[in-house]
Parts: sequence; structure tokens; C-alpha cells
Amino acid sequence: MIDLSGKVFVVTGGNGGIGLGMAEGIVMSGGAVSIWGRNAEKNAAAVETLEGLGGTASAFVCDVSDESAVVDTMRQTVDGHGRIDGLFANAGRGGTGTPFLDLTLAEWRAVMDVNLDGVFITLREAARQLVAQGDGGSLVAVSSTSAIHGAAGNEAYGTAKTALNGLVRALAVGLARHRIRVNSLLPGWTITELASGGYESDVFRTATIKRTPVRRWAEPSEFREVGAFLADPSQTYHTGQEICVDGGYTIF
Repeated sequence: MIDLSGKVFVVTGGNGGIGLGMAEGIVMSGGAVSIWGRNAEKNAAAVETLEGLGGTASAFVCDVSDESAVVDTMRQTVDGHGRIDGLFANAGRGGTGTPFLDLTLAEWRAVMDVNLDGVFITLREAARQLVAQGDGGSLVAVSSTSAIHGAAGNEAYGTAKTALNGLVRALAVGLARHRIRVNSLLPGWTITELASGGYESDVFRTATIKRTPVRRWAEPSEFREVGAFLADPSQTYHTGQEICVDGGYTIF
């Protein structure tokens, strides 16, 4: 049984979708959550949801691609909760949908700015705080199955998510001496706002379901348990791993 009582976790992009699902799992296991998101109204709704589950939650408006905003928001989070015990770098954006031959450098960089640079900044600030506290902790980068299969037509997104897995492995080795575990989560097709375009397309939804052994897309709530597991401080020997939750999509 996972007990996160007294623990505090940051979930970037935690005001909806998979991020909110993981945040729900944390509060249902007794932990507190700080939601970082760009939309104040969605942040407030997420806090209401988490408190409705009996949890303690806060929210801050933060653009993870803005380094100064991340630094300031980490300070505010620690001031409010007294500490953190981990961070889920979940905030991200979709690709541009531009064919590769027409993809501009500006479009490429816009995706990298959030999906790679933003994750680097948030993980760095969280690691600095955890090292300063000296009690260890858990860092999680939310990658994607696009890091495994060829993401044709979505090259920038797939490249950023692949890079995250390399970053996680390096951090897992470098931060182990501080008792900080670092893992990545690779979700499969999930019914979220970010993926709504694909899910609403009968052709695309049917094609992806045919390639998924469980024959459906996931619900965000199905990430509650994996969120709590990755936050669990008792998992002291689990680090540097890629946790794929995709209904078997990448093996079929």
C-alpha cells in the first residue's frame, strides 16, 4: 500500500489530462500536490477536484518555458508547502502538424521550448531543492510512446520526447548519490484535451485502436496508480526506467 502522507509533489500541466490523473493518485494516497499550469481557471478547477478527493492542493500560474517563472514558482511552492518531495514534469504541447519538408526552424524550436527546455528547467529547479533538503525524492519526466515508434509528421514532438528519456537516464545516475530517483513515463493514446483532435477523428481513432491490444484509448484516471507508484518513497531501488503505459501499443 502506498502512503504519501506528509509528502508534497509538483505536477506541471497538472490541471487536466494525464497530469491531473497522476495528481489524483497522489492525493488519494495521502500526499499534497502543487499544480503548475498556464490557465488560472483550469488550475482552480483542478484544485477543487483534488480537494474533493480529500487532498491538499495548491496551484500556480506558470509557463515552464520561462526560466524565471519556474524559479519563482518553485520558491512560492516551497514557501507555501514547506518543502517538496518530487516533481512530475508533465507540461507539454503537441506538434505543429506541419509536414517535415515544410517544417520551419521556428516551429521546431517552439515545440522544443516547452517539451524539452521546459522539462530541463523544471527538473533542474526541483533537483536543486531536493538536494538542498537532503532527504532524497522522486523526479518524473512525462515522455511518450512517440519516443519508441516513428512519429512521422510529428518529428519535433517525437524528438523532444526521445531526448527526455536520455535526460532521465543521465539524471538517474548523477542524482542517485542524493537518493533522488529519476524515471520517465511513456503514456499511450489517452483521451485528453491535447489529443482530442486525434480521438475525434474516426479514421485516426480506429487506426490506433486496431494497433492497441486492449482495443481502446486510456482514460486520464487510469494514471492515478502509476502516479502514486512513481512518487512512492519506498521504491528506493527503482530509478532510470521508462514506464510505458500504453495498452500494449508499442509491442503490437
